[in-house]
Amino acid sequence: MKNLRITVNGTAYDVQVEELGESAAPAAPAPAAAPKAAPAAPAAPAGAKGSTEVKAPMPGTVVNVVVSAGQSVKAGDDLVFIEAMKMETPVKAPQDGTVATVEVNKGEAVDSGKVLVTLN
Repeated sequence: MKNLRITVNGTAYDVQVEELGESAAPAAPAPAAAPKAAPAAPAAPAGAKGSTEVKAPMPGTVVNVVVSAGQSVKAGDDLVFIEAMKMETPVKAPQDGTVATVEVNKGEAVDSGKVLVTLN
């Protein structure tokens, strides 16, 4: 067993992690002790998903969504801002188009490659 400290949104949690060999069967999962997060507002889809997916370039937290479904954008326009390591990074439109769906909300944690917005 390894003891690790994990910090989530400024709150530190002490956890134990069991290392399993490749041939070992996984143990039954322990009950989670993480606090319940407030429910996020649903994403704002506007019908069918767009043909161009704009994905998160890095893991982080969405700090601002500056577009909405149905909005026209030009190549290089800011769509979403992601905070990672205390730096805000804009995610820009790769081409001209119309926002088909917004797949994330402000405050949502995203992994690298997560679809943020789709464009037509």
